[in-house]
Amino acid sequence: MLRKVLIGLAVVVALFVVVVATRPAQFHIERSIEIATSPDRPFAQVNDFHAWAAWSPYDKLDPQVTRTFEGPTSGKGAVYGWKGNEKVGEGRMTIEKSTPSSEIGIKLEFTKPFAATNQATFTFAPSASGTKVTWAMDGENNFISKAFALFVDMDKMIGADFEKGLAAMKTVAESNTATTSTTSANEAARVNAHD
Repeated sequence: MLRKVLIGLAVVVALFVVVVATRPAQFHIERSIEIATSPDRPFAQVNDFHAWAAWSPYDKLDPQVTRTFEGPTSGKGAVYGWKGNEKVGEGRMTIEKSTPSSEIGIKLEFTKPFAATNQATFTFAPSASGTKVTWAMDGENNFISKAFALFVDMDKMIGADFEKGLAAMKTVAESNTATTSTTSANEAARVNAHD
C-alpha cells in the first residue's frame, strides 16, 4: 500500500515538473494610459527617481522604506536603491536609456525577497488627447516563477500595480500642467497690467 502511495506521489510530482517546465520562458506585462499633457511632463516624472515617490505604487507599500540615489540626478546612469518591508523587498533600478520625451529603459534588479533581473520600459507617444504613456516589464521565468504563475495571475497582479502607478502619474502630470497654465496666465495678466 505504501509503495502504491509513493509511486502515485512520484507520478504527481513528475507531472507537475513537466507542466511547470512547459510554461513560457519569458514574460511581458504592459499597461497604458492617456494623459492630457505634452510628453515632457510624464517623461520628467519617470526620468528622475526623486520624483517617483509622488506616483509609484510601490513607494506607498512601506512609508519607512530606505532610499538611496547614485549617479546623475536624472537620465542615463541614475541609480535608485531601496530597502523595505516584506512587501517592498530590496533592490535597485538603473536608467540605461533615456531618449527625451520619448522612451526610458530601466534595469530592474531585485535582491530580496527573491533575486531577479528584469527590464522596465516607459514610452511616451503624442496622442490626440495629449500623451499615451506605456509602462512595460520584461523578464525571464525561472522554475520557481513558472510554478508560482500556475497559481497566481502575474499579469493581473503586477498589471494592477502598473495601472495604479499610471493613474497617479496622470494626476501629477496633469496637475503640473494646470499649475503651469495658471502661472502663465497670472504672469500674462501682470505684464498686461504694467502695459
